Amino acid sequence: MAASYKYLFGPVPSRRLGRSLGIDVTPFKTCSFDCVFCQCGCTTKLVTERGEFIVFEEVCDEIGRWLKADGQADVITFAGSGEPTLYSRLGELIDFIKARTAIPVIVLSNGTLLHRIAVRDELLRADKVKVSLSAWDNESFQKINRPAPGLSFEQVLAGEREFRAEFKGELWLEVFLMEGVNARPEQVKKIAAAVAGIRPDKIHLNTAVRPPAETDIQPVAKEKLEALCGVFTPRAEVIASFSTTAGSAIKLSAEKVLDLIRRHPATAAQLAQNFGVDPATVSPFLEDPRLQIEVRGGEAYYKCR
Repeated sequence: MAASYKYLFGPVPSRRLGRSLGIDVTPFKTCSFDCVFCQCGCTTKLVTERGEFIVFEEVCDEIGRWLKADGQADVITFAGSGEPTLYSRLGELIDFIKARTAIPVIVLSNGTLLHRIAVRDELLRADKVKVSLSAWDNESFQKINRPAPGLSFEQVLAGEREFRAEFKGELWLEVFLMEGVNARPEQVKKIAAAVAGIRPDKIHLNTAVRPPAETDIQPVAKEKLEALCGVFTPRAEVIASFSTTAGSAIKLSAEKVLDLIRRHPATAAQLAQNFGVDPATVSPFLEDPRLQIEVRGGEAYYKCR
């Protein structure tokens, strides 16, 4: 991808999504959650008020240029460094994309604004939507997700249920588990009971394989995550990237590496996996002076300065 793209990143290979072009429509780090586990770090702008954070015409121009210059992706994904439904023109942007390409549109959301009819109406235009639920009551919700003032567990749960009742596309739900926080069997069973009421098509289990916002957060072992899959209905699948097996290779550039690290701090091995290349191929790009190293758990993670 050319360096001139400000809001688009990738495409990168994704185990769940295939070759995914990302679109980031919120400034770093604007979100309705300040999750203890977030790999992007602590939220700097904790809000539920929507806004036109980026110029609509500018992101449309980038999408149009990308479609002409490349246009090859399995999905176009709204994701990045904040909550995409906070962008007040998200529905218009989905319409813009779908009028110009048959590439499916996916929105990765925390589900916090789905209690609002207008937000649900906009997300109905997507082909797939992923929401999240990692708590089982308001006390655990406040501890884990540290939401913006005014948000409650019951409100988020109700919004996700209402969206499921209206949405004709595929709904995914991610549960993020952490040792000592929400991974005891009795806690997971309570989360699973709440998730069952949402009726997602797929359930994904994730854990802290990248540096979390709070340094005391501990990941759940792969074997334990796999054993917990059967607690959920439908049966969950583990999506945490424990493996370093490469996927489909993509031609690298300094800007592609930087764009990904800006949103997802990663080790050299994780970057190699994300881009589907040998780690030796990634190494030269990690000498970029715009990057810095943070050591977590004995591993070197690359972050933007």
